[in-house]
Amino acid sequence: MRTALYLVTLLLATLWYGGTTILARLFGVRRVTGNVYDRAQRNWAATVLKAAGVRVSVEGAEHIVPGVPQVLAANHASFFDILALMASLPVDPKFIAKVELFRIPVFGWAMAAIGMVPLDRGNLKEAFSAYELAARRIREERLPVLVYPEGTRTRTGEMLPFKKGPFVLAIASAAPVVPIYVHGAFGIQPKGSVVVHPRPLRIVVGAPIPTTGLTYDDRDTLAQRVRAAVEMLRAQTLAR
Repeated sequence: MRTALYLVTLLLATLWYGGTTILARLFGVRRVTGNVYDRAQRNWAATVLKAAGVRVSVEGAEHIVPGVPQVLAANHASFFDILALMASLPVDPKFIAKVELFRIPVFGWAMAAIGMVPLDRGNLKEAFSAYELAARRIREERLPVLVYPEGTRTRTGEMLPFKKGPFVLAIASAAPVVPIYVHGAFGIQPKGSVVVHPRPLRIVVGAPIPTTGLTYDDRDTLAQRVRAAVEMLRAQTLAR
């Protein structure tokens, strides 16, 4: 019953909120913080979470400051950690997402309308172009951008190695990196399954890590530092 409610709500919410953003873009509504695009993004995620029976709590939200450009780096275990971050953070972050998602009717069109940045992981030149675009938007629009340094969701529950691209982005934009650990998402909806297993999610946000003065050559060191920070948040969460 819960899975059926979740799937029906996911479809209807995507059509409603996605359609709203697509129409807004077609009519030339500009993307401004807190307007129709941000509201649709947040309300879509909150509606789907409620239908799935997943509650979310947030700790350390004071480290994410509205109007301040930041790169939010989170672990990735499930579609539900995406929903939780979209619905529960004090900002409405934009994502750098794989280009395949933008080809999905309505859903992908809405992502483009909202201002998400497509990333072609199979094309190195295109990938760096996406990061350059995102870095420029972070600086000019003072945006929070959410990245998943693992590159894909874990299949075991353990964090995967961090890729370098997101940290090239952070250095290029000179924006601090905010480490985030999402606890409880793994197993809610196993990869390749539509069945949901509701459980509470906890988002734990760590202190920002500055990137001012760093260069391209510092990307590995920054990646290691951020991964260690996320691991520390994970250890603290599991110890409670």
